[in-house]
Amino acid sequence: MSAPPSATRTEVVPVLDLRGGVVVRARAGERERYAPIVTPLSPGAAPADVARGLLSAWPARRLYVADLDAIVDGTPPDLAAMRAIAAACPGVELWVDAGFSTQAGVDAFLAAGLGRPVLGSESQADETLVRRLAGRAVLSLDSRDGLPLGPASLHEDASTWPPEVIVMTLARVGSGAGPDLAGLRALKARAPDIAFYAAGGLRGPEDLPALAAAGAAGVLVASAIHDGRLRA
Repeated sequence: MSAPPSATRTEVVPVLDLRGGVVVRARAGERERYAPIVTPLSPGAAPADVARGLLSAWPARRLYVADLDAIVDGTPPDLAAMRAIAAACPGVELWVDAGFSTQAGVDAFLAAGLGRPVLGSESQADETLVRRLAGRAVLSLDSRDGLPLGPASLHEDASTWPPEVIVMTLARVGSGAGPDLAGLRALKARAPDIAFYAAGGLRGPEDLPALAAAGAAGVLVASAIHDGRLRA
């Protein structure tokens, strides 16, 4: 079963998780167990090839890229991989989470001209950087097993949130358990003007109307596209 992008008000944002210079398959947020992806959409796990494959299956105006080495180990962003993705997908905006936690790190990434930085709550010491960047960055409210990750103030104070916020439920990533609709509804009730993007658990096109009804502007997806459950 499939649904074209025009069939739903919820934007689909394909996802690439990078580790060691290749795309890996995300499962339940257990990052140490992620292995290079094997997918019918690409001849291998090279970032540019996988990006082209994802867009061939679901044409999209943006891609989300998570640099797991930078997020987990604090290494510099893999700009070479991101340049390869950008070159392979001209005209497509990249949202990049590379563990940004300092103004200098964000400034260096913006200077590279490779997309918009995503500030993951798990990488922040406080809300200062999120407030300072305002609309130039996307915030990711990260949680695992219902527990918020990062400063409590980022999760509790909606005044810190930029116009676009990802709701990242790590335990649901790659699980096919369904999105956290209750959590989305609660956030949308608190901040109706924010564009929320769900991340984790999408099973297929049957979840898109429910996400739209819950107030999601979009959803980040990888497994459902690779497994053929979501096609344009």
